[in-house]
Amino acid sequence: MRRDLRLRKTRTASGATAVQVVRYVDKRRIVVKHIGSAHDEDALAILASEAEHYIQSHDAQPSLFAASEPQSQLVDLSKLRLVGVTHTYARRALLTCADLCGLGDLPVLYRDLALMRIIEPTSKLATIELLDQYFEVPYAERTVYRLLPKLITHQSAIETAAIDLVRHDLKESFSLVLYDVTTLYFESFKEYDFQKPGFSKDNKPQQPQIVIGLITTRSGFPVMHEVFEGNTFEGHTMLAILKRFQQRVSTDCKPVIVADAAMLSAENMQKLDEQGYRYIVGARLANSAKTFVDQIEAQLPRTDGAMARFKHTLKKGALKTSVDVVCHYSEARYKKDRREFDKQVARALALLQRNEPGRRAKFVKKADDKGLFEFNADLKAKAERLLGIKGYVTNIARSELSDQDIVDYYHDLWHVEQAFRMSKSDLQTRPIFHRTEDAIRSHVLVCFMALMMGKYLEIKTGASIKQIRKQLWKVHEAHLLNEVTGKTHTVQMDVRKLGNPQLINLLEPGKTH
Repeated sequence: MRRDLRLRKTRTASGATAVQVVRYVDKRRIVVKHIGSAHDEDALAILASEAEHYIQSHDAQPSLFAASEPQSQLVDLSKLRLVGVTHTYARRALLTCADLCGLGDLPVLYRDLALMRIIEPTSKLATIELLDQYFEVPYAERTVYRLLPKLITHQSAIETAAIDLVRHDLKESFSLVLYDVTTLYFESFKEYDFQKPGFSKDNKPQQPQIVIGLITTRSGFPVMHEVFEGNTFEGHTMLAILKRFQQRVSTDCKPVIVADAAMLSAENMQKLDEQGYRYIVGARLANSAKTFVDQIEAQLPRTDGAMARFKHTLKKGALKTSVDVVCHYSEARYKKDRREFDKQVARALALLQRNEPGRRAKFVKKADDKGLFEFNADLKAKAERLLGIKGYVTNIARSELSDQDIVDYYHDLWHVEQAFRMSKSDLQTRPIFHRTEDAIRSHVLVCFMALMMGKYLEIKTGASIKQIRKQLWKVHEAHLLNEVTGKTHTVQMDVRKLGNPQLINLLEPGKTH
């Protein structure tokens, strides 16, 4: 493809290298834009990327459905030959989305890495190749791998952009935030300083991993994340990230924290109380004492939607914390719990019958005789009494928040769970092909940026990220060689053919008409 604009590097009087965008007219060089000057290769690479972005954005690309050209400019179609097809519209659209998300001041390399997680997530090496293949945006492999770890120096700016976007564009408050944790394992079994084996949510306990904590708004928009060593207990992650979040939002009003049962501990609840946080955390009713289960059974009716609130004490050694536990009964949950319960009982009995009790089974326990196992009838009875019941631990008084509100707010957690699913499936956060801590953290930050962009598009358009990606990919640019003149013409499909006016208006206002 012939381009009118070109990148130029030249030495300055100070010994620096200047990066310019130029155009040649009748063999005469015209400087269109001076990008900047640099003394080191890293800064020079960033300037070169900015120049390429400028060229891509400002090279003329007429629409395939544009009004007819003057007669003197008409081309003999029989003399045109298709020499290439690109998808630069998708890139321009997602770079616009990055700007809307407050990421426009980042070097374009980092934005390109993020948008490629949306378009076609793959390894960094393959990403470099696809950027050139799809968009004619060249990056040197050495430059990308050298600059990637430096992205973490921008984490604070990225989180600030996310917070500002929530406040000023999405119009959400931080009165309530959602927190959850996931794990990402590595294909290698070799342990390094940062990635270590630990409790795996992917059922890969033998493989090294990292732990990621994520804070989102009620709508599921991500505002902050933290990466922890793989052997970090997830219950110990929440307070550190909350403290940083509170500093970043700069408000005296502390949010209500909603988290799942993994965060529940006497220590966590006490520290949240001491620091003035209100919380709603999933309860572990199965671990409760028989006396508390008796109380629930006596006071909670087995009618659909029934609720009851109990005073309860969490204990860990000498540490005791008083909390409220809201219990909710659901017929739909009962049916689901009953099916799972019956499967677990059948599995336990089958393993005992085949003399295979050492395999995982919920209702199997060691007998008094060494080396023998037996069915745990007490645990079965306790679990059966709790079928259909979900508990929620809180320090918020009923006068401030009703029991129904407690249940409803906790159910918002599906948004952060969906964000993790998007990261793992649509954006393919793993496999991770990096080994050093800075590179791993930067990779996760690239995925966080992609999650920001993807979630923003979903909220604004009502379409899933898969649907949006498919729609953007419909727009092709055809490069046609005029065999008479030797010039290459570029034509682009009319974006109005996308069929999603919300998406078009968001990325290209005014193009729907």
